[in-house]
Amino acid sequence: MTALVILAAACTANDDAAPVSTPPRQPIADSAPYICRLVPEQALRLVSGATGSLVEKTTGNESSGECRAPDTPPHPLEVDWLRVGDGTSQEHLDFVMDDRRQVYSRHDGVTLPTDLGDGLAAYLPNTPFADQPYRVSAKFRCGSKDRMIDIYLAQVAKGRDAIKDMIELMRIAQKRYGELYGCTPGK
Repeated sequence: MTALVILAAACTANDDAAPVSTPPRQPIADSAPYICRLVPEQALRLVSGATGSLVEKTTGNESSGECRAPDTPPHPLEVDWLRVGDGTSQEHLDFVMDDRRQVYSRHDGVTLPTDLGDGLAAYLPNTPFADQPYRVSAKFRCGSKDRMIDIYLAQVAKGRDAIKDMIELMRIAQKRYGELYGCTPGK
């Protein structure tokens, strides 16, 4: 009888059991196809939760431009780029980055790892940028010129770490930029 009591106690459900763990965060991968030439489509869908068509609209050229996907509002993704040269001075690029730094810092922006250059990632709700509050901007050297990339997202999927994801998207975007334009980011 004692053995049955011990066995019954051992098999009784315990309300203090360890909580069910959440599934591990799926990592962002760099793989084709790309949206706006710099952001992997699958990574964007994973991070933002976007499920609809992502037809993009790009304006500008290698030196300066922007891309939005989809091409009609609301835009889950916007990517802007700027390069010193072809009418853009170093002073202008520095001014634009300084402006981003001031705005992002007021909203507890996180400084990017040094290998990504000078930049920050931030969440900017309740601002004029509320339609795309998740933002990351970086000024980095690629070849002999400074470049700048901005990535803006309208939303981040539930359970994702927005800042970490934005930093990873920037890492991929810089690598892709170097591949597309024949330069090595950071050098």
